[in-house]
Amino acid sequence: MRKNQSSHLLGKTVSLLLAVMLITLSFTGCGKTEGKSESKTVTLNEVAHSIFYAPMYVAIEEGYFKEEGIELNLVTGFGADKTMTAVLTDEADIGFMGSESTIYTYAGGTSDYVVNFAQLTQRAGNFLVSRQPIENFSWDMLKGANVLGGRAGGMPEMVFEFILKKNGIDPAADLSIDQSIDFGSTAAAFSGGQGEFTVEFEPHATSLEAKGDGYVVASLGEDSGYVPYTAFSAKKSYMEENPETIQAFTNALQKGMDYVASHTPEEIAKIIQPQFEETDIETLTTIITRYYEQDTWKGNLIFEEDAFTLLQNILEEAGELPQRVPYEELVNTDFATNAAGTENK
Repeated sequence: MRKNQSSHLLGKTVSLLLAVMLITLSFTGCGKTEGKSESKTVTLNEVAHSIFYAPMYVAIEEGYFKEEGIELNLVTGFGADKTMTAVLTDEADIGFMGSESTIYTYAGGTSDYVVNFAQLTQRAGNFLVSRQPIENFSWDMLKGANVLGGRAGGMPEMVFEFILKKNGIDPAADLSIDQSIDFGSTAAAFSGGQGEFTVEFEPHATSLEAKGDGYVVASLGEDSGYVPYTAFSAKKSYMEENPETIQAFTNALQKGMDYVASHTPEEIAKIIQPQFEETDIETLTTIITRYYEQDTWKGNLIFEEDAFTLLQNILEEAGELPQRVPYEELVNTDFATNAAGTENK
């Protein structure tokens, strides 16, 4: 009798254990987090490390990429040409740069060309810095001046020249634009005495002011209007082979965009300060406020067709457009559209 009772008890115990195991397996095998238990390393090459790209750094510091199953390896390319090269040679999975580079690559006949899938900024992020303070600046003050500019064919330089033309100034005849200095070195050259004006991203513009070496007199973002300045892109083959990774990456970015849209410059500055340890919190807040007030960041990451058309118009006006490129070839909005529907989830 005792033997039968023991066997019966053992059977019930085994059945109970099996039931628990089945329930556990059913929970781990379903739900939104499926596939995110194993993180995937993604190398992102950014054109520059700038506060201009705050939503991306918020996504990094708040752990949004890790939430989406991505271990992000961030590399700075120091120029769109270098970032594009890294993507084309598989040194980077994703590039973050001006979308003009994707047009150049496509027009050059690259078979596995680079496609834009998320637009981060919608205004230029640089500022015109003068050697002397100017209370009431106007663009015609640049006539006859020497200005430290950007690389020919790059967005910073093309937007600068776009503004000059809007104000009736011929970039080739009415002033001297020095394009001989490497990207990221113009602020140091300006501090060293070169040029009467320089076009600078942050934190360099504010740093020049803090040192008394220069004075911000104009925002290129305000004076150019809405421009598709920087976007995330990847080779066509990578996007086709890794759609889940691109979607997860875009979801994380959207969370960063949502955070920036719903928090103050002071709160954003505290979050991204680890990315800019050499910049104090007050300066960070000042810079973010500048970008905030000029409506720098989009509400979503969708790269609209009219923005792409404007980009090609700017390239054409600058004499840098090899050929018109179909929007559908170089822009994929599926991932950004999906991410916009995952807000606060």
